[in-house]
Amino acid sequence: MITDNKYTQLYLRLALGIGFIVPVLDRLGMVGAPGQPNISWGNWDKFIGFTGVLMPYLSKPLVMGAGFFATLLEAIFGICLIIGYKTRLMALGSFALTLIFGLSMVAFLGYKAPLNFSVFPCSAGSLLLATLTNYEFSIDQYLYKKSISDLRTFNK
Repeated sequence: MITDNKYTQLYLRLALGIGFIVPVLDRLGMVGAPGQPNISWGNWDKFIGFTGVLMPYLSKPLVMGAGFFATLLEAIFGICLIIGYKTRLMALGSFALTLIFGLSMVAFLGYKAPLNFSVFPCSAGSLLLATLTNYEFSIDQYLYKKSISDLRTFNK
């Protein structure tokens, strides 16, 4: 049984973080053009079209707002998880966002869509990450050690 999770939590943070950043880059057209192999959207318009499929009850302006907000959250979650900043909060946020994505996909695309994109394992991994007590190789760890050091200095 693994009791030292410093490398496993780092791997999980990086996998989740990169898993958020790459789709953001995809919808901004930074990893390839629409229709190229392994490109889901390739541009913002195609992404907004997909967002509309998941939210058919919203008007076009609201779909655009939701797409922008989701993209902003994904970028923030991705960067913060990679560098390990506010890790628990970012993991909880990414859990909620991916759970909402997964449930919307089930409701409007069927049960197979979120399984094809591993949305629920991503959501579960985010929730698992939020339960950990220590985030090695992170800004959180650096700030914690600095605060302990500052407290010791203050108490002298």
